[in-house]
Amino acid sequence: MLKNKIVRTNLIFWTCWFLYEWLANAAYDSKYELHLVQTSLLAPIMIGATLFTIFVLINRFYLKGEKTKFWIGLISSMLFFGIARRAINYFIIYKTFQPEWMLNQPFLFAPKVLFEIVGTYLIVALNAMFYYLQAWYEQQRITQTLQKDKAEAQLELLKSQVQPHFIFNTLNNIYSLSTQHSPKTSDLIYRLSSLLSYSLYDSRKTNIALEQEMEYINNYIELEKIRYGDRLDIAVNVLNDISRISISPFLLLPIVENCFKHGASNEIDVCWIRLDVLYKDDWLIIKAENSKPASAKSNGSHNGIGLENVRQRLEILYKNRYEFRCMEEDQSYLVVLKIKMIAHEDQVLVGG
Repeated sequence: MLKNKIVRTNLIFWTCWFLYEWLANAAYDSKYELHLVQTSLLAPIMIGATLFTIFVLINRFYLKGEKTKFWIGLISSMLFFGIARRAINYFIIYKTFQPEWMLNQPFLFAPKVLFEIVGTYLIVALNAMFYYLQAWYEQQRITQTLQKDKAEAQLELLKSQVQPHFIFNTLNNIYSLSTQHSPKTSDLIYRLSSLLSYSLYDSRKTNIALEQEMEYINNYIELEKIRYGDRLDIAVNVLNDISRISISPFLLLPIVENCFKHGASNEIDVCWIRLDVLYKDDWLIIKAENSKPASAKSNGSHNGIGLENVRQRLEILYKNRYEFRCMEEDQSYLVVLKIKMIAHEDQVLVGG
């Protein structure tokens, strides 16, 4: 792709140069035939000097640190192409169209040779500038594409870490109830099927409605409440309107799951979990707090899955516009997540 763009750019560049060199010079003396022939003969010299300078002197020598070879080659090539251009003008153009000019100047007349060198390498420098600017722009585009692909691949990996982990825990709950022939088993299976549908389809989207994510969280909580029974006191509070907010799917699940895994599951007696959701001044604020025994380990440390997963995804999805804090007390653990919403995220499109 880059090669094709460079070829196309060079065709445009040399066509413009040819027309300018021919027509601009002919405009002074109206000798269109003379300047057409002169430009046609000089074109191979100009193109040859440019290609040699870019692809041999700069790419092979200068960019690879062989500076001595570069300078020797540059000086030698400037003399070669300058004298070659002088030869075309002196022995062909002057002899054919203006032979009287040959009487006053020798072939290797230093000021004329210098003039030919300067005229050649101004065009070489201009073409080289376009070439390297285009190469730099293309490299930047490729780098950005690779970074985006890498981020998307990493994000998908982090999502895949959440889903099997959650499904494994839920299936254990269903198995436990089925061995007891509990009538609640069918409700568990129904809720799990809803969650699997969410996992298979909605999780592939970039953003989903926050209300939909909360519905998913509520299904998860209901599954966990069946396992914990009356000893679990849980409250989910949506403190204001969140109907316009969208969020990355599966972002909140590890936070809520963490409350159960490292709080409620460690409590022998009554345990509690509180989840607050608030949208204020373009900030989405999530607070998740759970009780824990004083001797319990810090949340999110198990297998590296949990809060660290959330932190990594936040860094990819909401870099430089989020806050994520974890605060541990003797008998409770609090996670606070704040996300600065932007225009396309604080409005959910119908049918999106």
